[in-house]
Amino acid sequence: MPEKHLTADGSPEDGSAENTASGRTSRPAPRVRKRLLPTLGDARNSIRDTLRDAGLAPGGELPPLILVACSGGPDSLALALAASFFARRGDYRVGAVVVDHRLQPDSAAVADSARGKLEQMGLAPVLVRQVSVPESGMGPEAAARTVRYAALDAVVEELGADAVLLGHTLDDQAEQVLLGLMRGSGTRSLAGMPAVRGKYLRPFLGLRREQTLEICRHAGLDPWHDPSNRDPAYARSRVRTEVLPFLEDKLGPGIAEALFRSSRILSADADYLDTVAAQSFEELRAAAPAGSGTDSEELLLPEAQLRNLAPAVRQRVLALAALSLGGSQPSYERLAAVQSLLRRTGSAGPVQLVGKVSVYRQPRAKSVHHGASSYGNLVFRKKSST
Repeated sequence: MPEKHLTADGSPEDGSAENTASGRTSRPAPRVRKRLLPTLGDARNSIRDTLRDAGLAPGGELPPLILVACSGGPDSLALALAASFFARRGDYRVGAVVVDHRLQPDSAAVADSARGKLEQMGLAPVLVRQVSVPESGMGPEAAARTVRYAALDAVVEELGADAVLLGHTLDDQAEQVLLGLMRGSGTRSLAGMPAVRGKYLRPFLGLRREQTLEICRHAGLDPWHDPSNRDPAYARSRVRTEVLPFLEDKLGPGIAEALFRSSRILSADADYLDTVAAQSFEELRAAAPAGSGTDSEELLLPEAQLRNLAPAVRQRVLALAALSLGGSQPSYERLAAVQSLLRRTGSAGPVQLVGKVSVYRQPRAKSVHHGASSYGNLVFRKKSST
């Protein structure tokens, strides 16, 4: 009879229990399967649905390569953990990118710790990219965002990745909408962050930040908490730590969810208006006098047709005209000044836009640079760099 090995409490090592009175041995107790944390199940479902909506079908001879952008914080660690499930099943190849902005004294250690956690989850490859955040007029947050996406774009190109998952949550979206309200921005800004932007996907926009913390606690992960998230020097931090809690206290719970719902509604509206505006812009550009076009320093748009457009479409068309010449997105005030030219009262311009683009109403007696008839048109002109 084979020898039985006993545990410290004297019971058989294989989990069975001997009946000494009868000499019979009972069967091993059934193995209890650990119950899946419901929040983690929701996170996996969100990732699965987002990837399928983006047209990335699972499986195949070489499954799509998905990268998780991870800072080591609770949101991105929870995202990585949920995504690792699909790597284990063979549905997708899942790797990760840790961008070290070098803004904190211990940033290299934080990045290395994040890499270790991601590798333990089974993600591969896991890359760390160091970047330098320049001092610029756009502010530290915007500058960091610019170099971060540049680093992620480079890794996507290097590895041929099919998508990058970002860990923004419902709380981040609510904060984004409030910041848009503070800036007095339009529909597109109030729509918040898109769930899909090219290869960048945000599957957690429907999850609360507390849920990502719950996933990390359940998995025994020790996330890094970025001190800048609570630094009152940043507007986003004040919205997070002061404004939203104040609104919840004074107006009742559910403010973040309400802002998220508004962003989804406004996103659909903005998508539709942008589509209509793009079609209208192409029609007006096709009706422009010969000699103006995207390869020219000047673009003419017929005033009468501009006036007939709905205001929400017209201001988008005017912005597209400036962008087509290499200008920047005009502010609300600058677009209002351009629209005032259509009233044919007061000044004929020019209205100066960011990016060295000017807009004016050409006097009847003069032609534009190309010699085409321009009366009855708004003229958008890009100042030559030479």
